Amino acid sequence: MDSRAIREKFGQDYAANERTFVMGIDQRLTAEIAGRFRNRRVLETCTGGGFTTIALARQALRVITIEIDPICQVQAKQNLATAGVADRVEFVLADIMDEKTWDGLSRIDAALLDPDWAITGPNHVHRFVHSTTRPPADALLERTLRATSNVALILPPTLDTRELNGLPVHERQKLYIGQNHELYCLYFGNLSVQPCETELRV
Repeated sequence: MDSRAIREKFGQDYAANERTFVMGIDQRLTAEIAGRFRNRRVLETCTGGGFTTIALARQALRVITIEIDPICQVQAKQNLATAGVADRVEFVLADIMDEKTWDGLSRIDAALLDPDWAITGPNHVHRFVHSTTRPPADALLERTLRATSNVALILPPTLDTRELNGLPVHERQKLYIGQNHELYCLYFGNLSVQPCETELRV
């Protein structure tokens, strides 16, 4: 991986491979998202390379981050140590869709869900209903809302937002870098500032 590209996107010489680089969210956006989790005990799903975890650890009281891929988890641990925030994070290697994982979790009061939606291609369609993310965003949200009403959910910018009709009241934020629409973040519970569509541009 190009170290200059890693520094530009994530802010430091972190470890990344092609998959975790593509999956990782730009530091300018993670800093904004993490600000809503200040002084909370946060569950994060899908750690990846740990780039969002770093932003959360700088704001939250504690972060419990769950990853199913041991290679990603090793990379994330290295990156959090590099950032100097590993002591604020509990790493769990597990499948978040397994009820046994939920049974073993420490107490949380908020969650950030960032399922893997980096799959692309000319015939790929990102869906929320019968979700095409890994794990499925619709099922993941439903399960997490049983644990806490304070949830943020990252979704791809190409999503047909009509599929979100019927969800609990939330703020649907469109996040941009310059003119490029990078992603949606849905905020539920008291993470929501206003229950409507908002925009953030950095």
